[in-house]
Amino acid sequence: MIIVTTPTIQGKEIKQVFGIVRGNTIRARNIGKDVVALLKNIVGGEIQEYTKLMAESREQSLDRMTAEAKALGANAIVNCRFSTSYIMQSAAEILVYGTAVYVE
Repeated sequence: MIIVTTPTIQGKEIKQVFGIVRGNTIRARNIGKDVVALLKNIVGGEIQEYTKLMAESREQSLDRMTAEAKALGANAIVNCRFSTSYIMQSAAEILVYGTAVYVE
């Protein structure tokens, strides 16, 4: 599956457009990671536990979007975008969306 942020794929021709596809996940922090984050807040530096949590969330969202596109018969997704929103104080949603297409 080819996934790009551009409206076209260089060297490929879009033969069919299937429409919007998306994938999302909502993740909550946990108390263990919050304690580590609190300590990092005091001494400074990257909060690797949260970085890992968000990276896993992005990958899961991409996997879900890709599965939706494949189910439609697409072999590529163009105009891919990510969005993050907070659902509540300790939970965030990662949403990825794009246009499913068939390219040759």
